[in-house]
Amino acid sequence: MTGKVIIFSAPSGAGKSTVVNHLLGLHPEFEFSISATSRAPRGAEKHGVEYYFLSAEEFRALIEKDAFVEYEEVYHDRFYGTLKSEVERIWAKGHVIVFDVDVKGGVSLKKYFGDAAMSVLILPPSPEVLEQRLRSRATDSEEAILERLAKAGSEIDFARGKFDRELVNDVLSETFATAEKMVDDFLCE
Repeated sequence: MTGKVIIFSAPSGAGKSTVVNHLLGLHPEFEFSISATSRAPRGAEKHGVEYYFLSAEEFRALIEKDAFVEYEEVYHDRFYGTLKSEVERIWAKGHVIVFDVDVKGGVSLKKYFGDAAMSVLILPPSPEVLEQRLRSRATDSEEAILERLAKAGSEIDFARGKFDRELVNDVLSETFATAEKMVDDFLCE
């Protein structure tokens, strides 16, 4: 192992990408780990920027080659995972790796990286706020929104107690300040 790792996980819509992007803007030594996925791009997402977009067949072939640190089939034929080559690419630059992953991925990454990692579970202030956030993104169908909402409760139940820290994303400025302190404390350890 080389270097440090910061893992942010949350149910979809809780605000983990917002927090991660804020922290990336403050720390030039941080680099976002681009996950691989078999889902289709949303909006203006680009291959190699937000995700490495693969077909389900390509993803399965990489699983067979042991190319992932961790992966999960989140929904049928919808895989997400962290490529070993991505970790090697970032550490070769001497950067701190920042992950933005679902809760199962976050737990797997923490187990893999151990004390080299700080894992943070970002939570919405309530199920109603989570639903509002998912709807306001206007990137998912009604069916996908309902699927994500149904999954959020079980994800939170699964994740509780498995992360180093929890952060409720209610007032964004307070969330940012708390996340900054968590990161600064971890980097000084």
